[in-house]
Amino acid sequence: MPRAPSQSQHIKEQEIKMEKVTKEIQELREKILYHNHRYYVQDDIEISDAEYDSMFQRLLELEGKYPHLVTPDSPSQRVGAKPRPAFSQVRHNRPMLSLENALTDQQILDFDARIRKFLGDTSTFDYTVEPKIDGLAVEIVFEKGALSVASTRGDGNVGEDVTPNVKTILSVPLTLTQRNKKRPIPDRLEVRGEVYIETDAFNELNRKRAEKNFQGFANPRNAAAGSLRQLDFRETLKRPLNIFCYGIGEVRGLELTTQRELMNALNEWGLRINLPHIRVCKDIGEVIASCHRLEEMRSLFHYEIDGAVIKVNQIDVQKRLGEKSRSPRWAIAYKFKPTQKTTRVTKIDVQVGRTGALTPVAHLEPVQIGGVLVRRATLHNQDEINKKDVRENDTVLVQRAGDVIPEVVKVIESMRSGQEKKFVMPSNCPACGADVENKQGEVVMRCTNPDCPAQARGALKHFVSKGAMGIEGIGEKTISQLIDKGLITDEADIYALTFEDLVSLDKIEKKSAENLLAAIEKSKQTTLARFLFALGIRHVGEHVAEILAQHFGDIERLEEATEEALVAIEGVGSQIAESIVSYFSDEPNREHIQRLLATGILPEKVSPPRTTPVTGKSFALTGSLSSMKRSEAKELIRRNGGRLVSSVSNSTDYLVLGESPGSKLRNAEDLDVKVLQEDEFLKLLGKEQDQGWSNG
Repeated sequence: MPRAPSQSQHIKEQEIKMEKVTKEIQELREKILYHNHRYYVQDDIEISDAEYDSMFQRLLELEGKYPHLVTPDSPSQRVGAKPRPAFSQVRHNRPMLSLENALTDQQILDFDARIRKFLGDTSTFDYTVEPKIDGLAVEIVFEKGALSVASTRGDGNVGEDVTPNVKTILSVPLTLTQRNKKRPIPDRLEVRGEVYIETDAFNELNRKRAEKNFQGFANPRNAAAGSLRQLDFRETLKRPLNIFCYGIGEVRGLELTTQRELMNALNEWGLRINLPHIRVCKDIGEVIASCHRLEEMRSLFHYEIDGAVIKVNQIDVQKRLGEKSRSPRWAIAYKFKPTQKTTRVTKIDVQVGRTGALTPVAHLEPVQIGGVLVRRATLHNQDEINKKDVRENDTVLVQRAGDVIPEVVKVIESMRSGQEKKFVMPSNCPACGADVENKQGEVVMRCTNPDCPAQARGALKHFVSKGAMGIEGIGEKTISQLIDKGLITDEADIYALTFEDLVSLDKIEKKSAENLLAAIEKSKQTTLARFLFALGIRHVGEHVAEILAQHFGDIERLEEATEEALVAIEGVGSQIAESIVSYFSDEPNREHIQRLLATGILPEKVSPPRTTPVTGKSFALTGSLSSMKRSEAKELIRRNGGRLVSSVSNSTDYLVLGESPGSKLRNAEDLDVKVLQEDEFLKLLGKEQDQGWSNG
């Protein structure tokens, strides 16, 4: 019989086993941290959610079996403490100061003049300008590269300990990573940052709260602040928090010369920095121009910004300038025009849209918000009115973001006088008098009359809009006149309009009529995606229309698609699929499409992207191109199998350079991303041989 293994053999086998387990755990941690960084910091994933989940589950399995191998910096330990009864206090080694505000260009010029006077006008320096994130300021301390404590700003000297909560933010590394051998991680690093919630995530958070009959948050900043200050970190874990780091407090073992260099260093160590939008400006004129550009771009950001932060770039000059009692002399915040203001609801009425949806609208005492005079705000539906308890004559807080329709955020109940009147949605359509209904699963009330004139107006307005057929010159007032005069009843009638028809309208002169006819004719040459979007199929927006066009190639194939075939397409859910099949199953809709095509509309058939030397490569664009519109450049990239990215990162292959480039150029230079002049871009993609693609 074989002999039983000796004790020494058994110990040896156990040691070998533990070495393998330890090695596997370490490899899993490194892989998970790597993919966390790519996803949460670089916004660029390399593996599927399923692959990531599999790795994470394996790590949890091994650490559960061998708890003595669990380390504080393991990805599994982001959520590993019990709820605390209250926050303890943390004293900042260096005060977290506020910034002085500038509301005008002159105040920015005054800021520059004060600095030069203080320095004696002898120093040479430039500035950095970056977006001012509307969130909650925090300080995160790393000791020998490991996260040790995180705290709120508090009163500037003492903040609240929110370490477990900050650890739930997946864009915050638990340990720093040295990616540049010439730039070691400091022994102690106090990083300052802004915790925030992105706009889409905020809207989804409020939607989920509404489903549970919880009060929604007034704005993303309030949501971020409330989420970070939860006594139970497990509640914070449920909130979609993110962070941008913007500066430092005390630091040991780090010598840098500029603010920009500091931001690059923090980025190399794995901290999330808003690098694409940090611009170095050589003088105060460039600073003012950069502030204005950020304000113009405000609505394009995926998060709320309420201003621009201006800083002296040279760190030695920062030190010479020092601090005042509440703010540094070397930095200032340029505040954008407000997007929230209070006003009074004069009345509430109902509008009927192209899908028959009845939308209550608050008429307001006119108020300037973000440079725009706001007279109306949407109230969405009866449930929203009830939840916010909005009444006629109420004083309300109104919010406007970019081109989004203004909305009532909340009622200022303390301003009520007793003269307020409650509002109830009508049981009949205000446009045609037909019954209204609530379909199962919807909170929206809809008119049941398919011939409702308000729906017809809405459909026509949508059809000619920029993202659809893009007929310039036909606005809401022109559509109303054409309908009232009996010149059009549906979209196909637009293409039968004559010069005499158009000059018969108010404020349409001869030249305007000629331009309008030319725009109508030009719109016949369009893409399949635009045509599909113009049809106004419920739940088919611009993005879904593009997906459908790419998949089916022509409208005939889409008309015959089944729900099963549609649901199988990534980005098309069951609700969208059901709506598409329902639309094309309706014979009047098919006849309507045929009438449109008979007018000469030629939606371009889509061919799959061809295989080229740049297939799979990523392109970013900056500045204005001289030979084509940006939409044309995007289409050219797609046709050649490339993909477009919105910002420059380590994974970007090319930056296409146009006139008046933005911060993407500097970021590309920092990251050694290949920069293409316009002629190089066209040559690379074979534009001169690529005829037969439209303007998109």
